[in-house]
Amino acid sequence: MKRLILVPAMLLSLLSCSSSDDTTTTSETPQEAIYFPPIGSDTWQTKSLDTLGWNEAEVQPLLDFLELKHSKSFIVLYNGRIVLEEYFNDHSAVTPWYWASAGKTLTSTMTGIAQQQGFLSISDPVSDYLGQGWTSETMAQENQISLRHLLTMSSGIMDEGNDDCVSPDCLEYAADAGTRWAYDNVYVKLQDVVAAASGQSWTNYFNTQLRDKIGMSGSWIQTGDLSVYWSTTRSMARFGLLISNNGKWQNEQVVPSDYIDEATHTSQQINKSYGYLWWINGEESYHLPQSQLEIPGSLIPDAPADLFMALGKNDQKIYIVPSKKLVIVRMGDSADGTNFALSDFDDQLWQKINAVID
Repeated sequence: MKRLILVPAMLLSLLSCSSSDDTTTTSETPQEAIYFPPIGSDTWQTKSLDTLGWNEAEVQPLLDFLELKHSKSFIVLYNGRIVLEEYFNDHSAVTPWYWASAGKTLTSTMTGIAQQQGFLSISDPVSDYLGQGWTSETMAQENQISLRHLLTMSSGIMDEGNDDCVSPDCLEYAADAGTRWAYDNVYVKLQDVVAAASGQSWTNYFNTQLRDKIGMSGSWIQTGDLSVYWSTTRSMARFGLLISNNGKWQNEQVVPSDYIDEATHTSQQINKSYGYLWWINGEESYHLPQSQLEIPGSLIPDAPADLFMALGKNDQKIYIVPSKKLVIVRMGDSADGTNFALSDFDDQLWQKINAVID
């Protein structure tokens, strides 16, 4: 394990923090502004645990737990500044890793940008952009499905047996749109909608309207019918930072703030813990992927109630906690066993995080 706890004595060891101005550990002030790392540079300001009053004695147990649970990287940002940055199991700051379904939130974000630019409306039927026959449903059934239904996992399309197939013969009717919540990869059709509506390729539109504006690295890799995003951990953290600041990067409103608000709150009444491809903590009940069972209680009981998150297969995580000014990223292999998004690991991890920050 490469240990990179960001305290002053160790700052010079960080390869990506070369500017003496930017690597100065900041102290807490009531008016401290949110920090944005510069575009085109891996320089990133840091903040020491002692200025935050965090419990440094609990850091090593947290890191040991992360390493034990097959993690590859872990970053904690406070108000945009790195407090902890760790790499495990031969992973490094420059090694890309897949976002899996945590990347659904990138698709959600691009849909909001395209709507703001007048290319589409999420209330429109998907067929307005993809034409008739993008599913195997009847025309009447298919025309019920709006972009919002794809954003909220409530398209009514059958989620069993499809795996990663999103060709028309795999997209079969299960229920009327808006009446059933089911976690499925049909959301990826939103990428086709954005491309058709904007008149650009998905990759080009994504790169120019989001990736390059906030200094992310990474690329979309096609796997079967799906396009999966790969990037460094810091790039994942940049995206989390953008969303935590209501879609604004420095002085540019990259994503409409009202759309971010909608996307990160309950989007329908079937699964109250789901927004526009974002998971939401602190609600009264939730559904798990591949299940129609409503489970009472909060998704992650030991996490803050205002937490919302991007969750991907095998425990790819972006946690955002507005009340604590935190963005937390975990990348790696599955902590305990293959899972689609949420796992018991989330609550166990938050117990360890709480021991540090509380």
